Amino acid sequence: MTRKPLFWLIIVIVFSVFFLVACGGTATQPVEEEAPTEAPAEEEAPPEEEVPAEEEAPAEEEFVFGMVLVGPQNDRGWSQAHFEGGEYVEENVDGARMIVFESLNPADKPEATLEGVADEMVADGAQLIFTTSDEFEEDTVGVAEKYPDVVFINISGDDALTGEAPSNEGNIMGRMEDMKAIAGCAAALATDSGDLGYLGPLINFETRRLAASAYLGARYCYENYRGMDPNDLGFTVTWIGFWFNIPGVTLDPTEVTNSFLDSGADVILSGIDTTEGIDVSGQRAAQGETIWAVPYDFEGACDNAPDICLGVPYFNWGPSYLDTVQAVQSGTWEQSWDWNGPYWEDLTDNTQTHVGWVPGPALTGDMASNLDEFIAGLASGEINVWTGPINLQDGTEYIAEGATATDEEIWYLPQLLEGMEGPSE
Repeated sequence: MTRKPLFWLIIVIVFSVFFLVACGGTATQPVEEEAPTEAPAEEEAPPEEEVPAEEEAPAEEEFVFGMVLVGPQNDRGWSQAHFEGGEYVEENVDGARMIVFESLNPADKPEATLEGVADEMVADGAQLIFTTSDEFEEDTVGVAEKYPDVVFINISGDDALTGEAPSNEGNIMGRMEDMKAIAGCAAALATDSGDLGYLGPLINFETRRLAASAYLGARYCYENYRGMDPNDLGFTVTWIGFWFNIPGVTLDPTEVTNSFLDSGADVILSGIDTTEGIDVSGQRAAQGETIWAVPYDFEGACDNAPDICLGVPYFNWGPSYLDTVQAVQSGTWEQSWDWNGPYWEDLTDNTQTHVGWVPGPALTGDMASNLDEFIAGLASGEINVWTGPINLQDGTEYIAEGATATDEEIWYLPQLLEGMEGPSE
């Protein structure tokens, strides 16, 4: 064996060792891999200051009020005007909720009583209840005594005035007498026959004074704008026996209206809750008769027969109902007897007037001009149709010549007036 290969093998080994040492390594220990360097952790942002969630506005506290109607809420008359007054409250008072009981009368709901209705409304949370008819006047006193923590308002009554009402009951009525005088004036301006028919409900102080106001307005305008003798003006009142037709109980207002027209009346003034006066007159006019009508109670009543409608005197309950609800809600309500008048600056401003007058499409230019003059005179006080001499139907002097009737004399009118045809009792 030669030594040459061994020699070269030794040289290769020595050179490899020398090379590894020169490079800083060792022949026996492998170089450890450095652990990968972690990216420096991002500096944690300081916690944001906790912003409290926006506080929710406290829910409006519910205010429940009851509305007891003698007729249906859509009668286009008395009851609908009250119902819409309640809706006006709901629109203007946050959280207000109206409970309605309609047609509380012996014909529609003979088993229902005001006490039973009030029981249910109070159980449902009512803090205020409007009883919207003089039919409910006596019973309102009883339920107000039963629920002394609830406020009761009877419409058209006078128990708060006479002292018969408990302290939690008040009365509200619109001063419709002024608007009825306007209605009578419009009728007198339109009539050709000189005969007016007045469709009356039942007989009491309210209905007598409203019919009498229409008569006095008619006499004034017949004399002062037509140049006619007011004693020649016919004015007949027929009472049907209730606020609206009850078959078999009342006179039928359709038949009464036809009777007026058959007897020569050419203007029908309504004093009942419903629309038969203008409806029948409109039907007769459509057959070619020259007839006019003045409906009652509800602002939109002319729509039933606009071509013959001279205008409508209407109740607007929204403002007084709103004032009452806000007073009860705030704890400032006090018992009162309120006979609320018109807003003379604008008789159709339903944010302010308690009673109003809508001129009808059937008014001619001359009629409208005279009527506007009459209304302006009422507004200024220059004209007061309740200025004497005024005699009662039996001839008794009621208001002396030159004197003006007091509110009490108007409110408690004991008879119809001299010159009016129809029973006073």
